[in-house]
Amino acid sequence: MSAACRAPRSPNRSLLRSARSRRSRATLLAAGAAAAALALSACSSGGTSGGSGKTNFITSKDGISTAKKGDRHDAPDIDGETLDGKQLSIDDYKGKVVVLNVWGSWCPPCRAEAPNFVKVAADTKDDVQFVGINARDPEKGPAISFEKDYEVTYPSLYDPMGKLMLRFPKGTLNPQFIPSTIVVDRDGKIAARSQQPLNEEKLRKMVEPLIAEK
Repeated sequence: MSAACRAPRSPNRSLLRSARSRRSRATLLAAGAAAAALALSACSSGGTSGGSGKTNFITSKDGISTAKKGDRHDAPDIDGETLDGKQLSIDDYKGKVVVLNVWGSWCPPCRAEAPNFVKVAADTKDDVQFVGINARDPEKGPAISFEKDYEVTYPSLYDPMGKLMLRFPKGTLNPQFIPSTIVVDRDGKIAARSQQPLNEEKLRKMVEPLIAEK
């Protein structure tokens, strides 16, 4: 039998075990790095995903997605009970820009961005209404404490099951992570989205062009 047709000898078993061990460690390290990167940008998935095909929005390098005025979709009905037990609908704010911030008291990036939302909400209160969507908090207590700690003055809808996120149509600027921020224009259409925690500069970048659309 020629050398080309001869079956190769089986490698030493200890070498095989060593190779497998190295591959397992490499796989675990890669998975850990991916999980850490996700944790830095978002706490959890909201259970939705973007649709396929033409989306009519663009995403900038800083992670903010925007839609031109003629390409915007209507915002869904976002309503329900707030953390303080009142009823709220974003339809009540037609004629103002509405900023929807999806957050949880258990979410470190949400805590990091909270002071920025409080500051910009105060500075733009004549033109913009901020509304929180408190998601995945099984009880109101921690969420209420969160708002007190960060002196949040605008209302937050209580959404322990994350159902309000599912009202946004797939393939639009729908929120998919916590935190996420959606900006609705004066006509009730979805104009911008970020799925990362926002500093003050980026939040103003989302809001100010829509204030100027008077």
